[in-house]
Amino acid sequence: MRRSRRFAHLLAAGLLLDGVAHPVAGQVTGPLLTLGDVYRQLEAGSPRLTAARAGARAATYRLGPGGALPDPQVQLGLMNRSLPSFALQDPLGMNQIQVMQMIPFPGKLGASDRSAEAKAEASQARADDTGWELRNEAATLFYQINGTERSITIALATQQLLRDISATAQRMYTVGEGRQADVLRTQVEIDRMTEEIVRMSAMREALVGRLNALLDRSPDTAVGETRIPEFPAALPDRDSLIALALERRPMLRAGQQEVRAADEAHSLSKKESWPDLQLGAIYGQRPMPDGSTDRMMSFMLGFNLPIFAGRGRMRDETQAMQDMTRADLASMEADTRGRVAVAYADLRQARELKDLYRETLLPQTRATVTSTLAAYQVGDVNLMTLLDAQMTVNRYQQLVYQSEAAEGQGWAELEMLTGTALLDPDRTHSSKTE
Repeated sequence: MRRSRRFAHLLAAGLLLDGVAHPVAGQVTGPLLTLGDVYRQLEAGSPRLTAARAGARAATYRLGPGGALPDPQVQLGLMNRSLPSFALQDPLGMNQIQVMQMIPFPGKLGASDRSAEAKAEASQARADDTGWELRNEAATLFYQINGTERSITIALATQQLLRDISATAQRMYTVGEGRQADVLRTQVEIDRMTEEIVRMSAMREALVGRLNALLDRSPDTAVGETRIPEFPAALPDRDSLIALALERRPMLRAGQQEVRAADEAHSLSKKESWPDLQLGAIYGQRPMPDGSTDRMMSFMLGFNLPIFAGRGRMRDETQAMQDMTRADLASMEADTRGRVAVAYADLRQARELKDLYRETLLPQTRATVTSTLAAYQVGDVNLMTLLDAQMTVNRYQQLVYQSEAAEGQGWAELEMLTGTALLDPDRTHSSKTE
């Protein structure tokens, strides 16, 4: 009983660890980081996002030339010169300037311009999709970092408790009131927690390095304590999310514009079998014997003969491109529906498990620790049984954090698939207003 009385105060004060929300001081350096901070840094510094947007801008610069007339041709001629004097021959010698302009068959310029416009809009939609993909990648790393550092907090607190218990067990064993098995078991648990802390610390360092790379920062840039955002209280309807994704996902908008561009290209290929018009004007002049200048004007009208350029093959090619873009769009729509369904199921599972751990299993395991502590104090159970009960509490607390991280990743995935912000990344649990 004296053993129990000596342990009772220590165990009552140290066991039943409630998961501390923030890392132990000194383990994490740098300013507090929210998901909104990550998104803003991504917007400002991501090379991939910059490259995608520059490509979209480049596509818009092709819009003007897409529907413009071909450049005119200008020719200068010195006609019928005598050699070696290079003097004008009489009466045919003259100096002339010729201007030629090709005018495409009606409808060609419009189809070309509409095709270029569709390609530009597709490029912009792909740039938007790149932005959502990068947000999803950054959010996934952010939530993984948060879950890891909160698990480290639990491990550090547990390790300190085990050290206190081990020291007490060692003193009791020294004076003959304790068991050597208790001392050895607590030391094994301390070493196991050290292994966990080292593993999770290395994991956090690796995740920080990946996040810094995504934000185009030095690998040594400190990432401070993270705060996850407040998640919506209710899940949207799955079918409404699928409908939203089919309407607003940028990748699907890009596919729709690529179909439109292929349609315009096919329309243009049909018109390539018709000739283009050539208009020309020639102005000529030659000096006359009386000192005057003889001026002449000629006009020309012509057209090309599209018989050798493989117009039929061009139509077949554009028809195949139409089929390909439509099939690609259908494939992307099916993939989107499937990914929304999977992300929704994963998100719902994470929420349900988090509630189960937090509202049912954690209270039950804490009650078990309380009961085991009382039994230990009267000698009905040994120290190891009590420690095992406490380790179960810690494991479920870590599962709460892992479920919260999985829920956050689910929301980020749905945001990417729907092209819509579904939560406020700056509204954290600590900033919630009652």
